[in-house]
Amino acid sequence: REGYWGPPTSTLEWCEENYAVSYYIAEFWNTVSNLIFILPPIYGAIQTYKDGLEKRYLAAYLCLTAVGLGSWCFHMTLKYEMQLLDELPMIYSCCVFVYCLYECFKYKNTVNYPLLFLLITYSVVVSIVYLNLKEPVFHQVMYGTLVSIIVLRSVYIVLWVYPWLRGLGYTSLTVFLMGFFLWNVDNIFCDKLRALREKMPPVVGAVTQFHAWWHILTGLGSYLHILLSLYTRTLFLKHRPKVKFVFGIWPVLLVEPPKKL
Repeated sequence: REGYWGPPTSTLEWCEENYAVSYYIAEFWNTVSNLIFILPPIYGAIQTYKDGLEKRYLAAYLCLTAVGLGSWCFHMTLKYEMQLLDELPMIYSCCVFVYCLYECFKYKNTVNYPLLFLLITYSVVVSIVYLNLKEPVFHQVMYGTLVSIIVLRSVYIVLWVYPWLRGLGYTSLTVFLMGFFLWNVDNIFCDKLRALREKMPPVVGAVTQFHAWWHILTGLGSYLHILLSLYTRTLFLKHRPKVKFVFGIWPVLLVEPPKKL
């Protein structure tokens, strides 16, 4: 369909029909589902700032928000420049997650310069290669590598360091893997899904937008990962972290300072 942003220039298009809901948004459901990447992390960043926690966790929340904003622009326009705003921040945010997770058990106000240099180099090299190669599979492999590193470190923490955090760690991983599964279903069975949607009312058909579910589930999984990382860090620093639920639904981490002796 013709739309406000003109013909797509991105190297990827997803299974949602273009401009089916709005003349101004190429992939409506894939766009609005990014709100889960934007609003909760902003709240988390504000809470982290209020609690006076380390700035790297503020950066982790804001990087997740940047991924959501980039993905919003990409799916709204299907322009190549906006695609880069989606995909490259995925690499950068994962590098921040890796740094946070591997520095959980260090003294406060220390900087691991070798790890920082390695992650910055990784980000720069991936960016340069991807800008020249323009091959989505390359990006997916580089992103998957970082996710695998995060998963291995998380499993180590919940198995051997803080076993009582297994529920949070395994929930984060399970939700993320569910999103990855639906991402593959959306890619592999796209023709069947589109044929199915033609027979369904629009609102019901929206439930089959599995790339949108990928956003929702990976957004939640990534947010829970930051909670796990921050919970681990504040426990090590002798703080008193507690998970609370806003409106009884959405988890947030409240951190009280250590008790004064």
